[in-house]
This record gives sequence, structure tokens and C-alpha cells, in this order.
Amino acid sequence: MNSASPCATCPKHDSGFCGAILGNSQTGSNDTSDWQNHFVVAAGRQALASQQATPDVYVLCHGWAFRFLQLPDGRRQILHFLLPGDLFSISLLFRDRVHFSVKALTPIQVSAMKRTEVQSKIMRNPATALPALAQSCAGQTETLEKVIAALGLCSAEERIASLFLYLMKRIADQTVIRENRYPFPLRQQDIADAVGLTAVHVSRILGTFRERGITDLSNGVLEVLNIRELQRLSPLN
Repeated sequence: MNSASPCATCPKHDSGFCGAILGNSQTGSNDTSDWQNHFVVAAGRQALASQQATPDVYVLCHGWAFRFLQLPDGRRQILHFLLPGDLFSISLLFRDRVHFSVKALTPIQVSAMKRTEVQSKIMRNPATALPALAQSCAGQTETLEKVIAALGLCSAEERIASLFLYLMKRIADQTVIRENRYPFPLRQQDIADAVGLTAVHVSRILGTFRERGITDLSNGVLEVLNIRELQRLSPLN
């Protein structure tokens, strides 16, 4: 790791999981601790592979990524989209081998923290750390339950509308949104793998949304033209 830690200027340093773990640390420009390091992953490359053993807990610092499962025949289910400040998975606090993979949607920077040190910090400061962990766990559980409900009960339009609204809220929590235009680096195949459809079917639905004046997704930007109609289409938001 470079002598200048990215954590020193990160806006997430004092909030969420990072705030609970690093809040009382002297993480400054000369931090060279051996329990934390940072690395970058190019867009389209894997940051973590299924069944990989690791001593670390990972937090996304910059960019977009996603957690997914892949079948032997290549079919893929995206489980969760990761934005800055997100844990790859809370399960890594307790297990040293992952059952999922993580891939970068955009160029990303990741913080890797030694599991044993993170556990020690949690035990030393439970009043701060445990609520942050509980919130992270509850958020991941709610998201996964909604994914299950969408895949089992919702139509194609409802699934995509629900995904859009979920990500729009997460994006708006992290950045200023102007003119209802959201940075949205997902390809049609990514959307398809998240909602259990084919890319051809997703393309058809996106075209329908555009023709009906609901949304327009192009060049990495999601423009919301009729938020009320998008909300009406989503039974899960």
C-alpha cells in the first residue's frame, strides 16, 4: 500500500461499516498499517472468485461492482450491486472462503482489511461497531428477500422497474442528481442477469419504457421521464 492511505480523504471514512471500524483509527496520510491495504481492479475483471480463500474483509471504495453466482454452463445470477462504502459481503467477517464472485462494472478501488483485526476492533468498540454491522446485515437481507420475491412473483416490467427504483435510491444517497439523470453503468446483460431475463427481453422492455416516456437508458445514464409511472410498475418499492 502507498504511504498515503485513500481512507484519509474518503467521504465514507466516518460512516457505515468503515466509520465503525476506522472511526477511532489514526488513519492519516502516513498510515502504513499492515492490517489494511488497497488495490484497484479494471472494469470487467473479477475482484474475488468463488471458493477463493481469503484472510480479508473487503469494502468497495470507488466505482461499481456486483456480487454474483455462476453455474457451470455459464449462466449467471447477480445477487447485489456494490457501491462505494459497501461490504462485499458481511459473511466474510465470519468465513474465510467465499461462495460468490465479485466483478467490477467500472474501474474500482477496494479496501482489504484483515479479518482478525476487524473482529478485534469490533470487540473493542461494540457500542459503535455492532449497530453498523446490524444495519449492513439487515440491508443485505432485505435486498435479497426482495430479489427472491421479484424473481418468483413479478412480471418482466415489474422486475426492471423495481431494480431501477432500488438503484436510483442508492445512487441518490451518494451523489447529487440533476434533471432526473442517474449514472448507470449497467449493460443490458447485467440487468438481465440481475432480474432473471434474457438480454433480448430486457432490450424489448427498455424500448417499451422509452416509447411510453418512462425511462431512457443510454450511454451509461438512466434518465427518468415519468417517475410516477415507474413507481406504479414496481410492487416492491
